[in-house]
Amino acid sequence: MDKHMGLLCRQHLETKFIKINAEKSPFLTDKLKIWMLPTLALIKSEKVIDYVVGFDDLGGKDDFTTEQLAERLARADVIKDDGAAAKRQQQQQRNTIRSGIYQRADDDEDSDFGD
Repeated sequence: MDKHMGLLCRQHLETKFIKINAEKSPFLTDKLKIWMLPTLALIKSEKVIDYVVGFDDLGGKDDFTTEQLAERLARADVIKDDGAAAKRQQQQQRNTIRSGIYQRADDDEDSDFGD
């Protein structure tokens, strides 16, 4: 999570990113109702508007991409989405079997019957 947040904080100067050590800040973790690590408390206009708790919103695993985290933060309107998410989605839709992305391997054959 630190790596992704470090990249995003350099790209989105309009947003303040603050990291705290939950074990050393019990007052703040109680105030923000943080009960699981990692938790992102998304705050706007001095109010918590959303939480990203654990990795459930990011695919359920800790190997999510920075783009996935950026899309999640953009949905909560805490960072400005530059349209890159929409472009990626359009590109993925174009990358179908019928569009020619699928390449036949040498061991592919037209029938399951041997000669």
